[in-house]
Amino acid sequence: MALKKTEKIWMNGKLVDWDNANIHILSHVIHYGSSVFEGMRCYKNPKGSACFRLKEHMERLKNSAKIYRMEIKYTVEELCNAVLETIKVNKLESCYVRPIAYRGYGKMGVNPFNCPVDVSIAVWEWGKYLGEEGMEKGIDVCVSSWNRLAPNTMPAMSKAGGNYLNSQLIKMEALLNGYAEGIGLDVNGYVSECSGENLFIVLKGKIITPPLSNAGLPGITRDSVIKLAKDNGIELIEQPISRELLYICDELFLTGSAAEITPVRTVDKIQIGAGKRGPITKLLQEKFFDIVECRTEDKYNWLTYVK
Repeated sequence: MALKKTEKIWMNGKLVDWDNANIHILSHVIHYGSSVFEGMRCYKNPKGSACFRLKEHMERLKNSAKIYRMEIKYTVEELCNAVLETIKVNKLESCYVRPIAYRGYGKMGVNPFNCPVDVSIAVWEWGKYLGEEGMEKGIDVCVSSWNRLAPNTMPAMSKAGGNYLNSQLIKMEALLNGYAEGIGLDVNGYVSECSGENLFIVLKGKIITPPLSNAGLPGITRDSVIKLAKDNGIELIEQPISRELLYICDELFLTGSAAEITPVRTVDKIQIGAGKRGPITKLLQEKFFDIVECRTEDKYNWLTYVK
């Protein structure tokens, strides 16, 4: 589905017309994948439009950049204000937000130090990433033939553009074989994550998710689900998950800023549980959307309103 254009994109402190938000073809990022980015949502609720965990997303952007020795000249506060400004100027009540820092036009070659670090923020309307129907009935996924990043090769804790070449291989393989998403295993054959989502299973009333040491991104929705589960009396543990546990668990769901909380009904054409969204997944969805849609108190201070 084509992006819905908005009016302005924030680029290095200036608001630029959507069609003029361009970079030079010899920018370092185009040739070497040298970017770090964020994906987050702004939700409309009865109190207005609110960004979900805005500060945490901007902190992660800065951390991703630090790992790759990219100096973002803007503070977390300045980045937060820039996001709010961009949403406001585009008059969007709800939207997806894409901040990105990237090595721009300077010298050519693998060495990135002679290229500037530019920052842009775009916003647009985006529905359910894995489909409206999938949020209730669940989606079909496969275990990919492509592994996730091995330790000490590329840092999985950085949300870096180059890392998503691996994600693209996983996603394309899944789609071409009739699945909505693919699950990547780590270098040792344990479950890591999907092309763009963290993963949780439910087994005998307990939630299990892989630790970040299994080449997973420190997902902000992942962290939110962990908090919601513990505060609602559901035991949650982080431990390595073997592939076969995916087939025999009671529930399985994916989390991410785009995917939110999406249930899985089959893995490799093997039915998971009842073959639809399970009760614990449903509870966590309700608790999550109760906060972002302002049906309950935002006791975690997760929402930043666009005023």
